[in-house]
Amino acid sequence: MPIIVTKGEKAMNDKVKVLLYGEEMEVEVGTTLLELSRKYQDKEENDIILALVDRKLRELTKEITKPCEIKFLTTRDDAGRKTYVRGITLVLIKAVYNVIGSDNIDKFLVQFSLGNGFYCKLESKVVLTNEILEKISKKMESIIKADMPFEKRTVGTDEAMELFRKNRMYDKEKLFKYRRVSKANIYSLGGFEDYFYGYMPASTGMLKYFKLHLYDEGLILQVPSAKTPTVIDDYKPLDKLYNTLKESSEWGVAMNVDTVGALNDVISSGGINDLILVQEAFQEKKIAEIAEQIKEAGNKKFVMIAGPSSSGKTTFSHRLSIQLMTHGLKPHPIAVDNYFVDREHTPLDEDGNPNFECLGAIDVEKFNQDMTALLNGERVELPEFNFKTGKREYKGNYKQLGEDDILVIEGIHCLNDKLSYSLPQESKFKIYISALAQINVDEHNRIQTTDGRLIRRMVRDNRTRGTKAGATIAMWPSVRKGENENIFPFQEEADVMFNSALIYELAVLKQYAEPVLFGIDRDSDEYMEAKRLLKFLDYFIGVSSEEIPKNSILREFVGGSCFKVG
Repeated sequence: MPIIVTKGEKAMNDKVKVLLYGEEMEVEVGTTLLELSRKYQDKEENDIILALVDRKLRELTKEITKPCEIKFLTTRDDAGRKTYVRGITLVLIKAVYNVIGSDNIDKFLVQFSLGNGFYCKLESKVVLTNEILEKISKKMESIIKADMPFEKRTVGTDEAMELFRKNRMYDKEKLFKYRRVSKANIYSLGGFEDYFYGYMPASTGMLKYFKLHLYDEGLILQVPSAKTPTVIDDYKPLDKLYNTLKESSEWGVAMNVDTVGALNDVISSGGINDLILVQEAFQEKKIAEIAEQIKEAGNKKFVMIAGPSSSGKTTFSHRLSIQLMTHGLKPHPIAVDNYFVDREHTPLDEDGNPNFECLGAIDVEKFNQDMTALLNGERVELPEFNFKTGKREYKGNYKQLGEDDILVIEGIHCLNDKLSYSLPQESKFKIYISALAQINVDEHNRIQTTDGRLIRRMVRDNRTRGTKAGATIAMWPSVRKGENENIFPFQEEADVMFNSALIYELAVLKQYAEPVLFGIDRDSDEYMEAKRLLKFLDYFIGVSSEEIPKNSILREFVGGSCFKVG
């Protein structure tokens, strides 16, 4: 339950009236949110780690100085979990530097997420071993047991850059070269100073749950899932996803564009057009390689494509089809959405709303009947779903597969064999596509893949449907929930993975996203998220979309595509 402090006149002397769980009481001016949270922690199922004060995020070290509205956030809330991750990440970084020694470390990178873990890479004279990892873990435990405070101080941008230079955090120094703000918040943990994008916990005692695992050239920092904030599940390696992310990261390093600061260097020096062309050529090369794999297999009749929202599946399908045609194949697109059950038969979710993303929303039996008939060489009339009437219709769209014909099928369940249970495994080629961030803000601040996809979605929905950014943000948690249930569990089943993110795209999307984000009212429930995204986009120098090729995946979102992508 939330804690609410009523707006009203200040009480006499040094107290303000507050309403806490339905009871009116007085709170002394100067009381910290942390002190208040400890009194009411037993009212919350999960650990309190952050607060909303007058609908603005505040760290628990903030003092109450005037009447306001307060809602505590726990480690299960999205903002709360992000705060937990930032805090435990700084604990890890401090422990690594303490155990290995700063003189032995060239760079410690927090690179990307893998399930409920984060892959980190150590560039050092010291090679990570299980023995060293155990020492790092023990050091983290001692830091957490000591309940050390995260101390924040505000410094000028020039002073921050000097601090980063001194600590050999050159990516941060480069990032702040392009910052337009005059101040920066620096966090200190036991004398170890760093910069983080976002809020921190009050102290390390709140960060009790983590595990470390050796993995490839680095380590995995594992944290609890949002559903179970106090439980560390058994870690399941995601090797295919990792290899795709590793390849993308290494390509960014090879191009000298592995952070936002490095991208801004390219833009400011006039090299962005060449970078766009090279990136697009790299993606086309990857698509061509996938088409070649399908051709060489010789027995594939169904190319099954799945990926989360705003991954660019439609443009990818078109470009893959073109590459398949260069190999003499005849691709035919099929959208699984055309096999939706009639709307009145759509299953309901736990809130009683139609669940269009579950497998039960698809007429799986009819899909399998039609696909099996096509595989057997029969002539089949395929349906088209009318989203206005909520019913399937037949309009004479007949298909019959010849020797060189191949179906390119797109849908969120395409990697799940329950969708295509009757089709022989050897006839299917599965592709997982997602926009996996290729660059990070700096050494220790990741760009979240979901942020890139959300920004893509906002821009496209506003352009094609007139949907306001607030509405897109409001429905995003529901989209994420569907992805977690229906897509991500099957991603490792794919034959290949394709990263649709473009190293330059956020610099372009910035120009389209900022106006619609600024349009969100300050009193809106979505304003907090809009403010976070605006702050994030402020790291980038904006780039025009004029030089982006017409067949680029980014065109699916900003417009001007040569394909029919909505």
